[in-house]
Amino acid sequence: MTAVPSGPAFSVHDIPFSAHGSWFGISPVLAEKTRAEDLHLVSHQNGMHAVLSLIPLDAATGERAETRVEATPGLLSWTGADGRIDLAYESPDTVRVHGTGLGFGISAAARALTPFSGTYFYRDPVDGAHVFTSYETGRRYRVTVLSGTLADVTGSQSLGAGERGLTVTGGADGSWEVAVEELDSARAPFRSSASFGEVVEASRQSFAEFLDAVAPWRSAATPAAQLAAYVVWSATVRPAGLVTRPAVLMSKHWMDKVWSWDHCFNALALAPGCPGLAWDQFSLPFDHQDETGALPDSVTHSEVLYNFVKPPIHGWAFGHLRQRLPESLTPAQLTEAYDRLTRWTDFWLTARRAPGAALPHYQHGNDSGWDNATTFDPARVAVTADLSAFLILQLRELADLAAELDRPDDARTWTRSADATQAAMLDQLWTGERFVARGVDSDDTWSSSSLLDLMPIVLGEYLPESVSSVLADRIEAHLTSHGLATELPTSPHYRSDGYWRGPIWAPATVLIEDGLRRAGHERLADEISTRFRTLCETSGFAENFDALTGQGLRDRAYTWTASSYLLLARDAQQRRADAGSNATATTVA
Repeated sequence: MTAVPSGPAFSVHDIPFSAHGSWFGISPVLAEKTRAEDLHLVSHQNGMHAVLSLIPLDAATGERAETRVEATPGLLSWTGADGRIDLAYESPDTVRVHGTGLGFGISAAARALTPFSGTYFYRDPVDGAHVFTSYETGRRYRVTVLSGTLADVTGSQSLGAGERGLTVTGGADGSWEVAVEELDSARAPFRSSASFGEVVEASRQSFAEFLDAVAPWRSAATPAAQLAAYVVWSATVRPAGLVTRPAVLMSKHWMDKVWSWDHCFNALALAPGCPGLAWDQFSLPFDHQDETGALPDSVTHSEVLYNFVKPPIHGWAFGHLRQRLPESLTPAQLTEAYDRLTRWTDFWLTARRAPGAALPHYQHGNDSGWDNATTFDPARVAVTADLSAFLILQLRELADLAAELDRPDDARTWTRSADATQAAMLDQLWTGERFVARGVDSDDTWSSSSLLDLMPIVLGEYLPESVSSVLADRIEAHLTSHGLATELPTSPHYRSDGYWRGPIWAPATVLIEDGLRRAGHERLADEISTRFRTLCETSGFAENFDALTGQGLRDRAYTWTASSYLLLARDAQQRRADAGSNATATTVA
């Protein structure tokens, strides 16, 4: 049989083949800078681990067959001269694999088995299925042959180093089918009433419904919307371990965490069409807020890290989230958000303000999200204007929330704090020509060629026009033909693949575009949006991009990049629609 693919085609070398809710994907990418010749089942429970090697085989010789790999949201296929193998998700923890004309080898990716690592393999006498148990993921991977012939089994119950796996080939009609499940200790023998074609169609339909929810506005003018939606849909996992809610990981490559500012952009992109999932994205890091009010640096299946934090963009994000949600949040949700944002804000006002200081500080570039930005070259522990700007927006959001929740005294307190922080920022960090950073333990100040120094534009309408105009001019100097370089390309510190020392990043783009637009610099905001969207349409949804060539860098399936594209594309479509309506109204009038 041949299943009919549907949806945007993509390369599994860039984007893993996975499904909404699943903790594993099918990919040749086994770790950062590590790619295999063949596809693997790669799980993200307990970290990123290649568990099973999946190899198409020549049915006559049993040797590896040369095939072409193709992927669409509902179907992954290996196509060779003598046959074809198709793989589709039946559920988040189960894939079905069907082949005709080719055999299929499923083996443990790790050859070595020790008392504490590797994969053990055996036949389960209860149902006859073959099971791989992985020390790394702490899970089992059960293979049930549904049709065809179990041609070979190697390494069952063996210890030490060696091959472990099985081979399946066609039956009388030349076809075969297996189910592969990721499970905990045990479950009932695998049974399914759905045909393989029905499994493919159900998976395709699941993605199609998500696409229609998050990007109903898509058109020929937004050619990357489908693939952006797939990146987000396929990187979503169901609650498990320390992940308390359905969560959009940053990637199902090695960046398989939820960082405590990345999640905001995914929440905003999901808000109009998937409000429940959007609320979960915004809330997840707050589920792990510590006793000081700090958010963790990151959350993943089996790890929560508190050694760094991330910038307090959450007031900004919450205000935009409320604007994008199709229905108002409930009083209980507003109260919960208020309490959590209050504790997060108090952390910055207490734990991150030195005695007598008016402004908060970072302890490392990692706290800013701009890990190695040149702003932090003179000192890592530093007072920077971007942090003050984000905190001011959060204070103003808290003032609005307090007023809405009928807490007028709180509202006045937050407003006074916002005004005082903004006054101190302008007094201590604004020179009249630029914002500078300041040492915490000294009065030393310095400037850099980093775009981070210009991030106070996020204050938008709250900035004096004389300040926002200077910032806009300086921002425009960072604009290459592809987008905003995070370090001026003329800087001696610029690096084409220098992380925050040059490459284009999605979050900086979205935050700056929004601040410029709210400050009245719409032409520049439009240009930044257009160039970034074109970049994604050309180079995909990489973690970041070479600012001069547009080449995608690092992790190539990054959800905050995809979500940022969806945000900017939706807003651009809305502006076009509004302009058309206004033009029509003017003509009629």
